[in-house]
Amino acid sequence: MSDRQTAYELLVEELEAQGVDVAAVKASLKQQQIETPSWGYANSGTRFKAFAWPGAAGTTDEKLDDAAMVNQMTGIASSVAVHIPWDKPADNDYDAMLDYAQSKGIAIGAVNPNVFQDDEYRLGSLGNPDPGIQEQALDHILECCTIMTKLHSNALSLWFADGTNYAGQDSLRGRKHRFERHLKTVYAHLPADSRMLIEYKFFEPAFYSTDLPDWGTAYAWALKCGEQAQVLVDLGHHAQGVNIEQIVAFLLDEGRLGGFHFNNRKYADDDLIVGSVNPFELFLIYNELAGAELTDDEPARTTAHNVAYMLDQCHNVEGKMEAMIYSVLNCQEAYAKALCVPRTQLRDAQQAGDVMAAHGILTDAFRVDVRPLLRQVRDEMGVPTDPIAAYRASGYEEKIRRERGTRNADGGFQ
Repeated sequence: MSDRQTAYELLVEELEAQGVDVAAVKASLKQQQIETPSWGYANSGTRFKAFAWPGAAGTTDEKLDDAAMVNQMTGIASSVAVHIPWDKPADNDYDAMLDYAQSKGIAIGAVNPNVFQDDEYRLGSLGNPDPGIQEQALDHILECCTIMTKLHSNALSLWFADGTNYAGQDSLRGRKHRFERHLKTVYAHLPADSRMLIEYKFFEPAFYSTDLPDWGTAYAWALKCGEQAQVLVDLGHHAQGVNIEQIVAFLLDEGRLGGFHFNNRKYADDDLIVGSVNPFELFLIYNELAGAELTDDEPARTTAHNVAYMLDQCHNVEGKMEAMIYSVLNCQEAYAKALCVPRTQLRDAQQAGDVMAAHGILTDAFRVDVRPLLRQVRDEMGVPTDPIAAYRASGYEEKIRRERGTRNADGGFQ
C-alpha cells in the first residue's frame, strides 16, 4: 500500500468518525465547476504598465485553447467567459467561435459587455448625462444579449465603471434613475432561461462616487428588474474588512446570489490569484455555500446549486496558465474543506450557544489537509493528480511561447 493511499484512507477514517459522508463529498467535488475568463489568458497590466508575457494569448481561439488546457489539467473548468468586443470575431461569425470552443471540449459561459473602454464613456455609460451615449451603451449591451443566444450563454455579466470624480459633477439621483431605467430595458431583452448578473465595486475608477458601489445597490436593482436579475459578488470589490461571507449568506437566503468573480487583493486592487492572500476568507465563503447546498431551506438551497463560479483575474507579472490552474485548484481546495465541515456537530454547538466549540469545529475543518482526498478525486475523474506538475511536464508552455512569441502589450487585455 502506498503512502499516498494510506494518507487518503486515514483521512476518510477521520472524516467518517466526525459524521462526514465522504462519498457525498467526492460526488460534490466531481460536480464542481469554475469558469475561467478569456481575458485572463491575454497580456494585461495596471494603469501604469502592461507587461508582455511570452506565449500570452492574442486571439480568441488562442484563449479558448488555453482554457481547454486548464480544463484538461483540472477537470473542473469546462467553460470560459468572453468579453465583447475583446472577443468579437472580425466577421461576426459567432457560430464558428462556438464550434471551435466545443471542439476543444469547453462551453462559452458568461458574456461580458464592455462599456468603459471607449472615449465616449469618459463620464459614464448608462449613467452618462448625455442621452446619446446612454443609448450607445444600451445598444451594445442589447447586442450582447443577442450574442448570448448565438453562443448558448445563459449569463449576462454586467460591470460598470460609471461614477463621478467631483462633488457636484452630476446629479446622484439622476444617475440612479438612468441606471434603473436602462437596466430594466436590458432585463426585458434577456434570452429565455438566462440571468442578468449585476456586479458592484466599492470604488475605482471614479474618485468621488460610484454608481454601483455595493451589494445593497445591486440587490435593490435586481429586485426592481425581476427574478432573473441577481447579484454578482467580486471578492476584491469591497472596503477593507468587509465580511463577504455574511453578504453571501444574506443573498443566498434571499435567492439573489447569482455568481462570483473570484480573485484576491491585499490593498485596493483585485486581480491576484484567489486564495493567495486570504485563504481563510475563501474557505468561509465556501462554507456558507456548502452549508446552503445541504440545507432544506429554500430558496437558499436552490440558489446555492445555481451559483455561477467565475474567475476574474489578470496575471500581470506572472505567467497566465499556471496562475489560472492555481486559481482553480485553490477554489477546489476551499470547497473540499467546506464540504468536510461536520454539519451536525457544528449545528449542535451553535444551538447550544457553545461559542468556542462552534468556532473550533469550523477552524479545525479549515486546517484539514484535503490534498489526499483531492488526489483521489482527480484520479477517479481521469485528470492529473498533480495538475501543476502535469502542466509543467506537458510542454504546452514551451509550445505556445514558440508558436505565439511575445506580443506588444500596449494597454492591457491585448
